[in-house]
Amino acid sequence: MFFYVDESGHTGPNLFDPSQPVLYYGVLSSKLDLDALAESHLSKLRSKLGVRRLHAAELGVGKLVEIAEDINNLQQRMDLRFDLYQVVKLDHALICFFDQVFDQGMNPAITWTGYWTPLRYVLLMKVAYLFDLGTLRKAWGARIETNNANAETALMEVCRTIRDRVADLPDARSRQLISDALEWAEKNPSKIHYNVECKKGIAEITPNIIGFQSVMYGIGLRITEHKTEASAIVVDQQSQFNKAQRTLSEFYAKNRNVPLINGPGLPEIDFSGMPTTPISFATGNNSAGLEIVDIYLWIFKRFIEQKDIPMELFPIIAFQANRGIIDEISIKGIGERWTKWFENLPEPTEEQLEKAKEMIAFDEERRLRKIREDASTGEGQDRS
Repeated sequence: MFFYVDESGHTGPNLFDPSQPVLYYGVLSSKLDLDALAESHLSKLRSKLGVRRLHAAELGVGKLVEIAEDINNLQQRMDLRFDLYQVVKLDHALICFFDQVFDQGMNPAITWTGYWTPLRYVLLMKVAYLFDLGTLRKAWGARIETNNANAETALMEVCRTIRDRVADLPDARSRQLISDALEWAEKNPSKIHYNVECKKGIAEITPNIIGFQSVMYGIGLRITEHKTEASAIVVDQQSQFNKAQRTLSEFYAKNRNVPLINGPGLPEIDFSGMPTTPISFATGNNSAGLEIVDIYLWIFKRFIEQKDIPMELFPIIAFQANRGIIDEISIKGIGERWTKWFENLPEPTEEQLEKAKEMIAFDEERRLRKIREDASTGEGQDRS
């Protein structure tokens, strides 16, 4: 299969541009080489519109309507599939904070079950409630700060600020766990390893690379579904993130046979379906596939954002209704997904309840013991 990958809403590490709140990745797949087989068709469309390249943002609604029927015929004839992946940028900043500060491997004041089971998503929702935009901006600024002292000072301020709001949470257990974890991080900022070490590390934690993880998983699902391999993966060329995208794809390919374990109930970490085909980079000027995916991405982005779309473009969307994947990384998406999971849990047996109580008691004793030890030895006074 052939894959063509484009993105929209790129602001790099600036997650707070109100005009670009979401990063989008569009992936067009086909059993056919679109760069070779669709070029002659696109050449006619370019001539029809009097343009050198079919760039949707430049064409606008009016000219896209003129070629809508042609694109619809093309997608049916070439059996195109379009997948859309989204990263809500503010939510990404919040998830980054949670994953650094509440990682039980770093922060002993959080329970094992509070991070390594689906209960982590319950805590995530409650931590999200404690943030305002200014505090979130400071948390992200600390995350991408390469100066450790500056990052740790900012992290301490963030933890202190949101810890003062924990009393607003409705249940006592969440108040206790979140407050203890924030206090430990505030007193031990260097042990959290919160910030990146160098400027190169900033690119690796931007929505561009987090979203590209979803892209690679999606490609893996496609080739597994069709019992084939990726003949080509063509990614839109841009200087800032192509190197990190290639590094990520090579990591997945290298580790596709490495067994990985996640916590019980959490999503399986499985690289076995990842493509081994090296990704390549091109521009829409020399890739018909990238020209086409740019059109799809523009149309679907407008559809998702509930902007006006002419009726002539709806057949393009409708054809993909039961073919394409739409997925997003967001607090709302996580909440909806895991609320359903918790609602569908079966009632535990008496034996299961007893084992759960034993595990919770063991975990809580470990947690409180570590907090006491840090307090008595002074380890909980990392910085002031």
